[in-house]
Amino acid sequence: MAKILDRLLLFVYSISVGILSVLAILLLTETVDLNLSRQQERGLIISLIIISAALFLLSIRFFYISIRRDRHALTSIDQRTEYGDIQISTDTIENLSYKAASRVRGIREVKTRIRITDAGLEIMIRAVVDGDSSIPSLTEEVQKQVHDHVQEITGIPVSYVSVYIANLVQSPVMKSRVE
Repeated sequence: MAKILDRLLLFVYSISVGILSVLAILLLTETVDLNLSRQQERGLIISLIIISAALFLLSIRFFYISIRRDRHALTSIDQRTEYGDIQISTDTIENLSYKAASRVRGIREVKTRIRITDAGLEIMIRAVVDGDSSIPSLTEEVQKQVHDHVQEITGIPVSYVSVYIANLVQSPVMKSRVE
């Protein structure tokens, strides 16, 4: 939600700065002549101060966004051993899950996603299967392989492995040629 709001604010900011830049260029080159009374001039100055303050606040917000570290991209699982600390990135666990799921015969395209919970890791697998295997037995094998492989390699408990079969591809049929 925050990213959508920031994108919307950046869009409004860009449009506002663009319009104000064009107006400033037109006024400074005297292409546009404003014949204003004292009352209109005072209202224009107050409006410009309010707009400038809003744009300044937006500039501060965008500056903060540009220098802060993105915590979501740096997610890892931290473990403490008797020898020191261990950090395993979620990308590493996704790659382990991918490797384990890809080894299962009948699985074609694999995508993985990891969620860290108090109970352990939740691993979501999205796969395309060939049309020659039983889907229930295939998904059960993927769940078992991913669960065991990730838990064995990382030492982190895996609480849940879900498999989503996105599509089915047919294996190419080879016709024998008789002469």
